[in-house]
Amino acid sequence: MTERSLSFGKAASDYAKGRPGYPLQSVDWLLEGVSGRVLDLGAGTGKLTESILRCRHAEVVAVDPDPVMLATLEAHVPRVPTFRGTAEEIPLDDASVDAVVMGQAWHWVEPEAAAKEIARVLAPGGVLGLIWNIRNERSDWVSALTRVIGHSSAETMIAAGPPRVPAPFGPLEINELTWKRPVTAEGLRALVHSRSSYITASDAFRTDLDVALEHLIARTPELADGGEYRMPYVTHSFRARIAEQGA
Repeated sequence: MTERSLSFGKAASDYAKGRPGYPLQSVDWLLEGVSGRVLDLGAGTGKLTESILRCRHAEVVAVDPDPVMLATLEAHVPRVPTFRGTAEEIPLDDASVDAVVMGQAWHWVEPEAAAKEIARVLAPGGVLGLIWNIRNERSDWVSALTRVIGHSSAETMIAAGPPRVPAPFGPLEINELTWKRPVTAEGLRALVHSRSSYITASDAFRTDLDVALEHLIARTPELADGGEYRMPYVTHSFRARIAEQGA
């Protein structure tokens, strides 16, 4: 993992406050047919964990490399077992989960090693689900925001096409959902401050970005006086199962 992929604990509070949760419809699609134990891998502050618990009566376990992110998850989603680990080294037994899901995380992994390790912990017939919330840049306002903050690694990857999930997994199934999330000026600042490119940047860069962001906020009437802007998103979901030998 890169320095940027391990940086989020420095902004765990902003991450919890500013990042959107996952639409239950998308999470339900990821876990279609799954009734057993679910691993939220790269769980962060528990955004996806919360959504799983809301739409499923399933046992969930959370794994993340950052202890601060896990501590934030434990505060927001109590009673979910948490462990430190990565997609390449998962601290669970063979065939011990029925699904592995990753929210905003696959773009940080080494695909071959992660696919092999995830396959190890999946029970026969288990599913791998990958999901990203991506701002919908068909909106002029979102395009203006992107000119201020740039594209994230996830946004760049998704724009290029579906993620690469190597053997032993088979073809990806794909689902997309468009929706809107109300965000305040405070929430927008937290969203921006939770991005790895901001966390790992120089003080001068962060200052310049904050100034530009405040200009955007000031010229957005919906954000005045504690108001909300309905931020458009596309949730991109992918799922795969271990390919049958000879298939």
